[in-house]
Amino acid sequence: MTKRKKYSPEFKTDAVGLVTEQGYSQSEAARSLGINVNMLHRWIKQQRDDEPFVGNGNLTEDQRQIKELKHRVKQLEMEKDILKKATVFFAAETK
Repeated sequence: MTKRKKYSPEFKTDAVGLVTEQGYSQSEAARSLGINVNMLHRWIKQQRDDEPFVGNGNLTEDQRQIKELKHRVKQLEMEKDILKKATVFFAAETK
């Protein structure tokens, strides 16, 4: 099993700089750095949107909160479905 490479924020900033400041194409810069062009594209988008470079399971506070809320919604929907089924079951029992 191969281990994922971790890139420092400085490396990511320098890689983005090759495209935005020095005029390299994304594919040229990615090839010269030995990284995937999609990864470089994501880093460029993150820098353009003023998002911090996060990865490897590191979530921003907003991302963490969204993840927790999605989990809670899923849990509540499951509980609601169970209650619906129980209501149908007990209504059939009383008839």
